[in-house]
Amino acid sequence: MKPASFTYHRPTSVEEAARLLAELGDGAKVIAGGQSLVPLMNFRLAEPDHLVDVNALAGVDHVRVGEDAVEVGATLRTGGLRDPAVAEAHPLLAAAAGWIAHPVIRNRGTVCGSLVHADPAAELPAVLALLDGAVEAVAWRSGSLARRSVTATELFVGPFETSLDHDELVVAARFPRLAPGTGWAMDELARRHGDYALAGVALTVTIDGLGAPSGGRAAYLSCAPTPVVLDVGPALASAASPADDGGGAPAGRAMERAVYDLVSGALRPTGDIHASADYRRHLAATLTVRSLGPALTRARASAGARGATGEATH
Repeated sequence: MKPASFTYHRPTSVEEAARLLAELGDGAKVIAGGQSLVPLMNFRLAEPDHLVDVNALAGVDHVRVGEDAVEVGATLRTGGLRDPAVAEAHPLLAAAAGWIAHPVIRNRGTVCGSLVHADPAAELPAVLALLDGAVEAVAWRSGSLARRSVTATELFVGPFETSLDHDELVVAARFPRLAPGTGWAMDELARRHGDYALAGVALTVTIDGLGAPSGGRAAYLSCAPTPVVLDVGPALASAASPADDGGGAPAGRAMERAVYDLVSGALRPTGDIHASADYRRHLAATLTVRSLGPALTRARASAGARGATGEATH
């Protein structure tokens, strides 16, 4: 099918784009990579009167590695997260990009576009929620450009729904970096490579000075209308013991059982034609347990590297 007719706009500055969105009203849609919007338009599931193409905007195609966070501009392609500088500073973010669809999608779709699309089966919204990240939005208000920061907790309000006003434009996203002594892992399962995950998890684990888990968070995709973040720290701490480290094992059976029970008891996914609710719950809990070992190993490597150099290593 072909999309319904629309008027095309191509502003060259953030200010011009914000003015357009304010003037055009809720009949306008922003397009960048178009990997989600264009198929919706082709199937007539979305029929915007106006398309505001932001690809020509100056100064929003960046990725900046800061001391505390990695900032991604509005038109940076998802494939840009695989840049070696990003992978070194924020390996979880780079790994998440590798799980997204196929190279052709990653080379066109944008990071901020994925966040604003708010697909509950998408990887980047789950990572933003896990890290307590935020997006920067702008809008034309009373004759000038107004800016505000919207945290992931505030941003995602439902499937394919955010708290942004129709005339707000996301110009950047901030993904906080992991603290020293924090490890990460990400895992998911799909019916076919590149398909949306039946369930997926992004996990961080923090260890104390003795190498024992002192905190942990897990974010889930395809398990709820929005990304779900669970505090798994209590389960890690309650089951941790010196025996867990014996023989080089990164996580003991008691810890794995405690985490499995916590996750399977807390998640309330729904079933569909691809997976029942019970299977999706079991899968999410199993993926979390499977991620514990790699996350703990990376946490201890991070803490060891910091101790050897006297500097924080990410």
